[in-house]
Amino acid sequence: MAIETKIPKGFEDTIPFMKRANHEILATLSNYGIVPQEYPGFDLSGSNKGAAAAIAYPIQGILKYHGMADWDWRISYMPSISLNNDAGYTITMVEFDPEFGEDQVFLGDKPAYGRAFERVTHSLEIVRRTAGIESHARVTSRNIVKAAKIGKGLGTSAAASAALATAALAAALGGEIVQNTRLLSCFSRLLAGSGSRSATGGLSLWLSYPGIAHEDSFSVRLDNHQQLKDLRLLTVPIDSRVGLKTEEAHRDAPLSPFFKAWMKSRPQEIMECITATQNGDWKILGQLAELDSIRLHAVTMSGSRENKVFAWEPENIPLFRMCNDLRQEGTPVYFSTDTGPTTVFLTHKDFADRVAAKIDGMKMDLEVIRGRIAGPAHLIDIQRAKQELRI
Repeated sequence: MAIETKIPKGFEDTIPFMKRANHEILATLSNYGIVPQEYPGFDLSGSNKGAAAAIAYPIQGILKYHGMADWDWRISYMPSISLNNDAGYTITMVEFDPEFGEDQVFLGDKPAYGRAFERVTHSLEIVRRTAGIESHARVTSRNIVKAAKIGKGLGTSAAASAALATAALAAALGGEIVQNTRLLSCFSRLLAGSGSRSATGGLSLWLSYPGIAHEDSFSVRLDNHQQLKDLRLLTVPIDSRVGLKTEEAHRDAPLSPFFKAWMKSRPQEIMECITATQNGDWKILGQLAELDSIRLHAVTMSGSRENKVFAWEPENIPLFRMCNDLRQEGTPVYFSTDTGPTTVFLTHKDFADRVAAKIDGMKMDLEVIRGRIAGPAHLIDIQRAKQELRI
């Protein structure tokens, strides 16, 4: 039986349009040979004692989202697309054991408290309920970035969510269960919605709208034939000076007068991204990523009358203008920002050195991480995990 999710008050009028668009997107995927797996049934009980470890990668939004239609099941108001970024990764180990008296969560070298602890244990509880087990768990997780700092807006919460789901499901139900990417992506959005896309990797589409069933809000990978192998990512980590919280942006965004227009523009752009990916046209993806970065921040900044969420920092404007300047000179490059000032530049491999040199030449003391699209979340050897987690 499908698990129903909530429709927020005031958004009932959007459901027929978004539901119809969801069917059209699925049909388009099928036309390109992208057919989602079936959501599995659960006729086997899980294990009360088990351990597993997983790795997942941060995401960078192409067509982004803000706002939670259902906070318990982390359902967004609209479908979204992102790519996995190998600028960093998250490793998470989950151990279920009847001897544990309570759940324990360690992020980095520190125990988690408050909202961070609640979000992790919420995901664990749904895994326990699905597997039919009662054991508490010990979760150990660490973000590892190929730079001196992570910055704000790199998408590490998505990686953490996907790594947690992969490890928890495997520890409770065995490693084979995470081969079902539909199931995995559904569970990977329970801590952070974008974790759904981090789970499936590459350039992934997350299907979502208010009221969609839990089992139907999943992600699929679009670049299954290396269509984007020449795309390069230049990541510039930038800290938020205001202590920006993504959940604050999620609460404010649906209050913006621009929000419903943003929702209704989404399906057509999803179709455009699907076609562009199949054709290997990374420039279309870059153009939409840049445009939607601006719209994301416009929506976020206009959601509250009292406390405007200004996510960008002074470094961002010169970086954005740099893209216009380089394109006028014949260098194709596009910027993308999510919830925060950290900026990722999308360009072709032949122009990556030129873009990196331009950033360095701006003398803003910014680090540039050179990378490319990363793969899906997957299980790793527990001994490797312990070494990287330092336990």
